[in-house]
Amino acid sequence: MALLTGNLIGCTVFPNPEPPRVLDLPAATSAYQADSARPYSLRIDTPYASEPFNSTRVLAKPSPWEFRVFEGVRWRDTAPVIIRDLLVRDIRASKGFQNVVSDTSPADTDWTLITELSAFHAENSAGTFDVLIALHAQIVNNGSKATLCAHSFAVEQAASGAAIEQVIEAFSQAGAAMSEAVTRWATECRGLNAPETDQTRLP
Repeated sequence: MALLTGNLIGCTVFPNPEPPRVLDLPAATSAYQADSARPYSLRIDTPYASEPFNSTRVLAKPSPWEFRVFEGVRWRDTAPVIIRDLLVRDIRASKGFQNVVSDTSPADTDWTLITELSAFHAENSAGTFDVLIALHAQIVNNGSKATLCAHSFAVEQAASGAAIEQVIEAFSQAGAAMSEAVTRWATECRGLNAPETDQTRLP
């Protein structure tokens, strides 16, 4: 427990001072390339998320009923925005769609990728941390509003140690794995699929 109290603080309703370190998610760009570009444009919406995930706090979950935050650090933006930016980058780079925009763009598109972020935190495990990211995704036809494809993704990545830099590296690896999995799935969407769940644990 000394490890947790040294690095984490409990969530509070009172405002905290601005953390001195602003962190990005330095996930490697996916090398995945689609076989061909789909003749559709795709808008990627910012994931829906409830508190505490809809925040800039770097979260840990030392027990099933409690969240804590890492002291002195925060994400550069909220977790949903970071995930959206990662997906926009990798789906564009895959060249799987005619055009890819985020929900900040006023452009009309054929399809929309809608997601729900239900995990973006580290869990304490034997003196170190495992990072969890969970996302439910669906692709919707903007004309008919029909769901073309739906899938649930979950990635778990062990940190190499308990230092904040090692935890952020685990977030980075989990984010890269999640983004590549979503990119492959999105570029291969051919229509209405039964919802599935994909659980991935990286070494």
